[in-house]
Amino acid sequence: MRPRKARRIRFNPKADYFKPQGIPFWELEEITLSYEEAEAIRLRYIEGLNQEEAAEKMKISRSTFQRTLQDALKKIAKFIVEGKALKVERR
Repeated sequence: MRPRKARRIRFNPKADYFKPQGIPFWELEEITLSYEEAEAIRLRYIEGLNQEEAAEKMKISRSTFQRTLQDALKKIAKFIVEGKALKVERR
């Protein structure tokens, strides 16, 4: 297995835990969104960068960026559609 390349992350969340209103914590399944995934979302959808530009900012390949972004979007979709809790944390 290849060593993991260091990613450049400029994301510092103001909140690191999100949950649906009206459901107690103990009933919720938790999904963990990594800082890398949150940074990919920020660069692509908030900063409006294309995948190549965003990958360059994170110091990763475009294919790794695309995979990270897809993983993040799938987790966010599950959070919204299935009513799960979302925790943002460093790996």
